[in-house]
Amino acid sequence: MSLFRHATFEISAAKPSGLPSAAGAEIAFAGRSNAGKSSAINTLVGHTRLAFVSKTPGRTQLINVFRMKNGAALVDLPGYGFAQVPLAVRLQWQSLLEDYLTRRANLTGLVLIMDSRRPLTELDWKMIGWFGSTGRPIHCLLTKSDKLTRQEQTRTLRETRDALADYGDRVTVQLFSSLKKTGMDEVEKIVGNWPGMGQPGRGAAEKEAPPVLEETTGGTTL
Repeated sequence: MSLFRHATFEISAAKPSGLPSAAGAEIAFAGRSNAGKSSAINTLVGHTRLAFVSKTPGRTQLINVFRMKNGAALVDLPGYGFAQVPLAVRLQWQSLLEDYLTRRANLTGLVLIMDSRRPLTELDWKMIGWFGSTGRPIHCLLTKSDKLTRQEQTRTLRETRDALADYGDRVTVQLFSSLKKTGMDEVEKIVGNWPGMGQPGRGAAEKEAPPVLEETTGGTTL
């Protein structure tokens, strides 16, 4: 059975206290605004409007929880890196990300969404560096790969993997296209083998807070 297929919306939370009780394993999806996170989620679950795809930068302001058939949850986190969003809003999002990623006991791993045309931005490196130190796995989806030629895809995948080689098998990388629906089997195979998938109540030790995810240059939309 497909891991993500037919996941259903459960709840949106403006603060961590609004999240459901820590029952099954949770997989967090994070990434810069306009990296294609919502489109990737919609493609994986087989629903065109489950995760809202916005043309306005920084529209996703809540933690959105989608329950999968095996009892685990897909958790859509607010996008980061769009500097034109007011500082007060950026700080609110940062607080949400920090609290969830450092204190959620049943968080089993992170799917990091990066635009294949602009992978490993400074903010992506900050997220990888912090979360990678927790020992929990990170799987990087290089989205919008259909916008690259075959040669560019091969080069981008190789260069990204080489850049992350120091993390070993704790950080994995693949190409993904929501438009062409390519890469779906690979992400399901990797994430489906993460520790704790489908095992309720798996704990994780609290870690130090991640760096503030902001920058001085403008971003694009989700």
